[in-house]
Amino acid sequence: MSFIPDTTTLIQFAVATMILAITPGPDMTLFVSRTLSQGRAAGFASLAGALCGTLIHTTLVAVGISALIVASPMAFLVLKIFGAAYLVFLAWQALTKGSAFSPQKKSGLEISMFRSWVAGLGVNLLNPKIILFFMTFLPQFVSAHDPNAPGKLFFLGVMFIVLSIPVTAPMVFAAEKFSAAMKASPRVTRVVDYLFAGVFSAFALKILTAQAK
Repeated sequence: MSFIPDTTTLIQFAVATMILAITPGPDMTLFVSRTLSQGRAAGFASLAGALCGTLIHTTLVAVGISALIVASPMAFLVLKIFGAAYLVFLAWQALTKGSAFSPQKKSGLEISMFRSWVAGLGVNLLNPKIILFFMTFLPQFVSAHDPNAPGKLFFLGVMFIVLSIPVTAPMVFAAEKFSAAMKASPRVTRVVDYLFAGVFSAFALKILTAQAK
């Protein structure tokens, strides 16, 4: 099918997605915290909200990047180079500052499933780092001259969501143990940071060297 990238691209994207999915961040902190304070249903509602936000980001990127390709392949090339630089920046932050994961187990009024879903959606949609990340991450796997770029961008975005679920869902099921393990084992968190930095530095190097030819 024309909208499915080649096997090599799919494997590379899958590896990057899995590393990103296990990297602690605002989304993970939210649904683990909501699980600890309100129960698994609320945790899954928050997770569903975050995944819906990812789908919206994917759609916007597919439409916006596609328009950019049609308007100016050179501008798309500049975006990819900028994206490579941003991936290097993210890798550097992971190594120097580490992951952000600080769930809190709070007691209080019960929050509805809808509010938990909205919280997940909001954390995802309103995070400028996620917006910038998707704008620069997905284009790394599509050629500026590919007429099927829109379909491939959307396919990769959906693939990102599908691959994220098997990684994030178990964290909700075992939120308390997962949170305790992350806090008690900083070495594990640092290993994830180094994996993240290594994978995205490699992608950045790939796009920069490819454009230099």
